[in-house]
Amino acid sequence: MRISVDAHAVGRKLTGNEVYIRSLLNEAAALDSGHELIAYVSEPGAEAQLDPRIQCRSVSRNPFKRLGFDLRRHLLRDQPDLLHIQYTGPIFSPVPMVVSVHDVSFVERPDFFPPARIFQLQRTVPRTIRMAAAILTPSEFSARAIQRVYGTPAEKIHIVHNGVSSFFRCVSRELARDEVERRFSIPGPYLLTVGDLQPRKNQEGLIAAFEDLMRERPDLPHHLVMAGKGNWHAGQVRSRADRSPLRERIHFTGFVTDESLLYLYGGCDLFVFPSFYEGFGIPIVEAMACGRAVVCSDASATAEVADGAAILFPPSDIGAMARAMRDVLADAELRQRMERLGLQRAAQFQWREAAARTLEVYCGVVEGCRAAKSKSRREAAQAVPVSRP
Repeated sequence: MRISVDAHAVGRKLTGNEVYIRSLLNEAAALDSGHELIAYVSEPGAEAQLDPRIQCRSVSRNPFKRLGFDLRRHLLRDQPDLLHIQYTGPIFSPVPMVVSVHDVSFVERPDFFPPARIFQLQRTVPRTIRMAAAILTPSEFSARAIQRVYGTPAEKIHIVHNGVSSFFRCVSRELARDEVERRFSIPGPYLLTVGDLQPRKNQEGLIAAFEDLMRERPDLPHHLVMAGKGNWHAGQVRSRADRSPLRERIHFTGFVTDESLLYLYGGCDLFVFPSFYEGFGIPIVEAMACGRAVVCSDASATAEVADGAAILFPPSDIGAMARAMRDVLADAELRQRMERLGLQRAAQFQWREAAARTLEVYCGVVEGCRAAKSKSRREAAQAVPVSRP
């Protein structure tokens, strides 16, 4: 089977979408299943991040050119059995499509997005979902949301959990802190959150909770580290930090490589994920895989992903967020227990398993399309009238 994948996110620092498609492609190639993989990439040097067994084709970074022209041109030339895309498919596809829809926050919480992005997603995603032969999504929460928003039949939706890279592992906290101080000039101890600076990630709420925590426990020496690239909301988050009485203890790293992220996870005393809305929440399981205790919001898919291995709080309740952080920091036994539970939970999310499950969906789609075409040909042949002499 020949499989084409829109991998334009690879190398473009598109966080979750990039991690997803890069990990899926590399693990699918490593399975050595005999399938031919073709990736359509738009960033120079993206090929270096992909398994050499994957063929790469170049497409434009401009979404209009990529979706309106480049993908169609490559599909007609490569003649794959299917195309896998994220959220938005090409205007025309000569082959069946599988679409990954990680969440529908752009419908349920449009206030988290700039207007232009809302305009684009709310017009292209419904069309893509209707055209797609199958929909992949990473959680029960997102599957229910897709059914609720688009009326999609349950049998068309396949839940394939995201994984966590084996690169994220336990390292010495002391070693990690030394690296963090060397790379970012951030002293320990510290609390960590990971995510683009945008409203959905709730960094402003975290700053307020950090202030509450330090008012109640002024003896705590901790700093707050926010790792993630600046987004359209970055200025507002940084302005809130600048107004904080703890501004000297709040640090922004910007976008970080996986290597730096490993040390950031490894050196923290606690990982905090206060997001309002997630279809999965990959940083939760990455922090757990690094052996760090997690406190996270109980909204959307985060509670499903954490599944008892994290302390939960309502993301809008600043006091509850501060108490969750205080409880874990103040109780070494609780923190160690959460670290053990987190390691066990993270072990359940493997990209290799996600790739194998995704390949199963691909095969089902291709077999179903072939069967439908064969049936159509038989019916057409039977409908031809028999001429009498």
